[in-house]
Amino acid sequence: MTDSPLVPPASDSGSEPDEAARRHAEKMKRRKALQDRVIAGKTIEKGLLMVNTGNGKGKSTAAFGLIMRAVGHGMRVGVVQFIKGAWSTGEMVALERFDDLVDFYAMGEGFTWETQDRERDVAAARRAWEKAQAMMADPRYRLIVLDEMNIALRMGYLPVEEVLPVLAGRRSGLHVLVTGRTARPELVAAADLVTEMTLVKHPFEAGVKAQPGIEF
Repeated sequence: MTDSPLVPPASDSGSEPDEAARRHAEKMKRRKALQDRVIAGKTIEKGLLMVNTGNGKGKSTAAFGLIMRAVGHGMRVGVVQFIKGAWSTGEMVALERFDDLVDFYAMGEGFTWETQDRERDVAAARRAWEKAQAMMADPRYRLIVLDEMNIALRMGYLPVEEVLPVLAGRRSGLHVLVTGRTARPELVAAADLVTEMTLVKHPFEAGVKAQPGIEF
């Protein structure tokens, strides 16, 4: 009589995945309980002053993403561009489809080195700021984006001593987002939310030009 082939004894290794799953479920249960307690403690609802700054790409891009989120909730949005010229951009064309909810004003005259005329740049920034203040006073708007306003403040086209009290004293429930690199420290200190875009790598450094759908 030949011996039967060796058969390994039954192992309880099959229970190991079950034990790992149980530990994971318990861990997530504790985490959820903690998260629920944290969320339950956040009861304030208010209009936010937000700043997107930094040397990295994406400040305005993130702002337009926020605009789409607001529009998705039926919120009326106002956009004032302080520096960028009135050339056609993808975001401008896209937002024209939501003209019932988004008012878009490109009031700059291009990058600061384009005009080579400080008085002209100051005048353009002043007009943009006046438009922004009118929109902030209009109760229809729930979100206002002041695109590249940080640059106007940094260049001294608008005095931060004038702008900051208006932003800080905005009506209740109004969200305002200011974009542009090198945000003034006073604005950063006053803001509720500040995001800094960090430059790690950019194709422009490798000779790649600005391309539609990516840069504009």
